[in-house]
Amino acid sequence: MSSPKLYVLTHGCQMNEYDSAKMADVLAKSHGYERTQNPDQADLLLLNTCSVREKAQEKVFSELGRWKSWKQADSRRLIGVGGCVASQEGEAIAKRAPIVDLVFGPQTLHRLPELIEQRRQTQRPSIDVSFPEIEKFDALPKPRAEGPTAFVSIMEGCSKYCSFCVVPYTRGTEISRPLDGVLVEIAQLAAQGVREVTLLGQNVNAYRGAMADSASCDLALLIHYVARIPGIQRIRFTTSHPAEFTDALADAFATEPKLASYLHLPVQSGSDRILGMMKRGYTRADYLRRIERVRAARPGLSLSSDFIVGFPGETEADFEQTLTLIDEVGFDCAYSFVYSPRPGTPAANLRDGVPLEVKQERLRILQERIRVHDDAYRNALVGSTHSVLVEGRSKRGGGQMAGRVSANRVVNFDAPASLAGQLVDVHVTGAATNSLLGRLVLSAAECA
Repeated sequence: MSSPKLYVLTHGCQMNEYDSAKMADVLAKSHGYERTQNPDQADLLLLNTCSVREKAQEKVFSELGRWKSWKQADSRRLIGVGGCVASQEGEAIAKRAPIVDLVFGPQTLHRLPELIEQRRQTQRPSIDVSFPEIEKFDALPKPRAEGPTAFVSIMEGCSKYCSFCVVPYTRGTEISRPLDGVLVEIAQLAAQGVREVTLLGQNVNAYRGAMADSASCDLALLIHYVARIPGIQRIRFTTSHPAEFTDALADAFATEPKLASYLHLPVQSGSDRILGMMKRGYTRADYLRRIERVRAARPGLSLSSDFIVGFPGETEADFEQTLTLIDEVGFDCAYSFVYSPRPGTPAANLRDGVPLEVKQERLRILQERIRVHDDAYRNALVGSTHSVLVEGRSKRGGGQMAGRVSANRVVNFDAPASLAGQLVDVHVTGAATNSLLGRLVLSAAECA
């Protein structure tokens, strides 16, 4: 008999991508599920959801509506909804969409095998959106590498309670994995050929992992430990909160060469008034001091951020302060969004007096400002040589390979497929719209 097939559709951030991979690992071990990219071939469909974007709940039910005919074609097929929307809505999902068999949160994905068996026995939806703290990581099977890069979740949840954000309510408060568990997972991945790891957390620089001597390990120290694992050649981390970006973490950019020259540090707004309403816990000046410290530690660092445009009460003067911050810092990458209220958050109760057309125009202006800095940063890389981790075939086609420079920019270049998973030197010859063009640099021995 052939193995049952699993299809996972993932919405959201790298944390959700990580969770989806773990769902597949758990179900492969428990029920022999093989992952497929074709939902029509699947026996189990999982929708891993995200609450951050506008109308997240409606998008979930819209997707479930498209899956209805798939379920009706064979009653033995199963549908599960996981992630942050599942955590937020719970049993209401199964009530509104009777085709749903499983509802589970980010902290209970490891219980999927039990939920499936419960569903088969009771013929009723199985629901578990509880917050069992760190249990998930203890229950997950050995990680499987799927290329030279990997995400590693080092903590869950967030305790910052920004007024606009739903994450503390859907993923719980901050819980850090013990140091040993993180290092063992990374060592297992390195033994399978992983050369670059990205340390993940909703507020990753709040990491405080328990150590054997009852002390705790912060993110800066963790980075130094990870750099000593044989095979690991590059380290990234995301997402950071400025309020907990420590001097020790900034210093790690000066002392740890394996730490990538890229920092994503969400600021959200350049206005102190709006930052206060957002309950971000820092001022514009605080943020700039952190940027100054980390840039002194790593000149040439690529800086990325998040921006929310049109927060309730945002004036033209507030927005102008965000634009001047962009120019002062010189962000070369950003994720920017028009504000939309998240149900259950304090900001959802604020009077939103900024018209939608004003929000959209501000977003356009902000993104254009970021594009100017982005173009300048990419063009400045032309003519320089960088160490590139070759990840695989280029999406541009033409037989080229692709990888990332330390500053997180994709570069496409001619090279044999056998170089996948290796660090090679590439001379940047040009800058395209969203990537770089390069030429493989060969040593004298390789040219012979």
